[in-house]
Amino acid sequence: MKEMNGTPKRQRLLSLDALRGFDMFWITGGQRVIHALATLTGWPLFRYLHGQMDHVKWEGFQFYDLIFPLFLFLAGVSMPFSFGKRLARGDSKASIYKHAFKRMMWLIVLGMLYNRILNLDAEHFRLASVLGRIGIAWFFAAIIYLNTNLRTQIIWFWGLLLSYCLMMLYIPVPGFGAGVLTPEGNLDGFIDRLLIPGTLYMKEMEAEGVLSTIPSISTALLGMFAGRLLISDDVRLSKLRKGLILIGAGIVSLGLGELWGLWFPIIKKLWTSSFILYAGGWSLILLGVFYLIIDAWGFKKWAFFFVVIGLNPITIYLVQYKIIDFGNMRNFFFGGLMHLTPHHIAGLIGAVGYVACVWAFLYFLYRKKIFLKV
Repeated sequence: MKEMNGTPKRQRLLSLDALRGFDMFWITGGQRVIHALATLTGWPLFRYLHGQMDHVKWEGFQFYDLIFPLFLFLAGVSMPFSFGKRLARGDSKASIYKHAFKRMMWLIVLGMLYNRILNLDAEHFRLASVLGRIGIAWFFAAIIYLNTNLRTQIIWFWGLLLSYCLMMLYIPVPGFGAGVLTPEGNLDGFIDRLLIPGTLYMKEMEAEGVLSTIPSISTALLGMFAGRLLISDDVRLSKLRKGLILIGAGIVSLGLGELWGLWFPIIKKLWTSSFILYAGGWSLILLGVFYLIIDAWGFKKWAFFFVVIGLNPITIYLVQYKIIDFGNMRNFFFGGLMHLTPHHIAGLIGAVGYVACVWAFLYFLYRKKIFLKV
């Protein structure tokens, strides 16, 4: 299929939307289903999965720690597709910079709204946010992508990780010294306490703080590398090979993350360099698997459930808990059935009912072609 100017029109990468939806599924009710299954069955598999449905307190890694970096990684994957399309139709780099800057600012504002800035409580307001970090990291990764070649992008990727590591390990913190990676003694937290007004996510530091934003740019860059591979028209790279390359690169990244973790431990709240490589490894593997199944082998129908979620991720992130009470909606539609069934079964019905309400809301938006884009 061709556009009017004669350039090939690329089909939307379905695996990207599906994986984004898979990622968001776990914070829109998926973890509730796992908890209910673990409680109902007591099976070791569900009990193990239930244990993965929470963040580690400090050092280490569990599945729930992957959700945020995977989303930022996927934002990076889309970069070569979206910017390539705009450049191909003749948009200037200046217009793309303007769009990227506006996107960053919108995400920062939406993150502040999510953190209840409208309460007008300056003392308890949290300035930093998940959406803000996504916006900032994506913006700087976009600037690097638009102005450098692949070799320089790789240098930026490793340079950001190494420089952050060296700062965290060798710049002393007053009262603690250098290389103290505790919540109260690390350099990132010290800078947050100095520069960020209002309240912090943790008393000692901010989970989306100032200094740890630097390595998060590398998460977006890693996604951008994956996007460059997937958009490549090299005849030697079949879809099968692309998927296998992603999986292989993910395995290597996991290994590098574990090795770096011996020097600079895997800590999500600090976005340590080892954490970025380890989370990036799983992100690459998941993208490779989804790409193989959906885009290479053509098994697409099963992914529709996740695609509906993946096309409106910011919408559901903002409205869940803050604007729409899906718990009350679930009780309205499923409360009677929950009341009539034994307690241990009612929990599963309630969890599935919650997911059904969230998905029905997103499906309504999908059918009406309503998508929140920034």
